Amino acid sequence: MSLVAATRSESAKQFSTSMWWLLAIILVVYVAFTSAALGFAIGGAATGAFGSGDAIPLPETGIAAALYSTATSVGYVFPLLIGTLIVTAEFRHKTLTPTFLAVPRRGVVLAAKLAVGAFLGVIFGVLGIVASVGPAAGFLSGFGLDTELTSSDTWAMLARMLIAFVLWVLIGVGVGALVRNQVGAVVGVLVFTQFVEPIVRTAAAYIDGLGDVVAYLPGAASDALVGGSIFSVAMPTGSDPIEWWVGGVVLLAYAVVILVLGYLTSWRRDVS
Repeated sequence: MSLVAATRSESAKQFSTSMWWLLAIILVVYVAFTSAALGFAIGGAATGAFGSGDAIPLPETGIAAALYSTATSVGYVFPLLIGTLIVTAEFRHKTLTPTFLAVPRRGVVLAAKLAVGAFLGVIFGVLGIVASVGPAAGFLSGFGLDTELTSSDTWAMLARMLIAFVLWVLIGVGVGALVRNQVGAVVGVLVFTQFVEPIVRTAAAYIDGLGDVVAYLPGAASDALVGGSIFSVAMPTGSDPIEWWVGGVVLLAYAVVILVLGYLTSWRRDVS
């Protein structure tokens, strides 16, 4: 079976289940709520609407950029999870055996999953961007602050957010190929993204030199690629951020390394 046929089959397989759209709904609700809450809090505080005459410090890239990037700074776990589930669901439900029988070349199967995963990354990215930009822009406009939606820099950032979403899905596919057990893979993703890296990034604000290392962690590299993050404002590391293209290269490197390791160590093993 050719790559085109394998990709078509993989698309039918993924879009015939409720997994992707359930995660998409949760992504939209979570990001929209977070963006609205931050837009209300930061916009109100910045303009003194809450009774304080002192405006809060604004990030160098602009308050709008920090709020719009909520889709990636807090929502990147969703494309990471969908990429992981694309692979681990087949191990869990024992559907990978007939898949390999239909497509004996396992590299073609993995490439098809990457292609479908990239498409899902675009879908999740668009939904995440709409969910973050809509509420944030509404509150910024309501408080009389610049939404920066006419700025080319803002639209360039939104394009990089789409790229980040796609790269996170590819990393997830690699994690799923490397860690066959679905529960183990999902728990590992959640523990690292929600606890380990946030704790390390917080510690970097108080430990000299740690910020230079933290900048190359996956989440930090994603924030650098996007060019904005609410966490960078709330938890400055004290070190200069890496360039956006360096962040993109680092995130791509994570995807490539994890995918290669997954293919060499686990993907080619017999399926029980």
